[in-house]
Amino acid sequence: MSFRRRRFGALIDRQLALWAEEHAGFLRDVDAAERAYDGAERDQAEERYGDYLDLVETGTELLASLRDSYAATLEDETAATYEAEFNREVARRWPGFGLEIQER
Repeated sequence: MSFRRRRFGALIDRQLALWAEEHAGFLRDVDAAERAYDGAERDQAEERYGDYLDLVETGTELLASLRDSYAATLEDETAATYEAEFNREVARRWPGFGLEIQER
């Protein structure tokens, strides 16, 4: 197993912990929407998946805004490192947001 030192690890951990605390209700809604999709009958599955994706998009936008606000205070190369670490940590904590945040 390879351990890689994260330059911004402690900062990102604090940022995401605070974000999760502030958005706890939203995260519960995302989980509920995913469960609703998983348990939906065939004729309701598409609509439930759409509801889930809407929440994933909203969450991704919120997280990208947090990331981009901080990255704007850094020089380009440092910002790129921070963004990559932030994206990896989001993907680890909330896989549903992980793919989307890479695109933003």
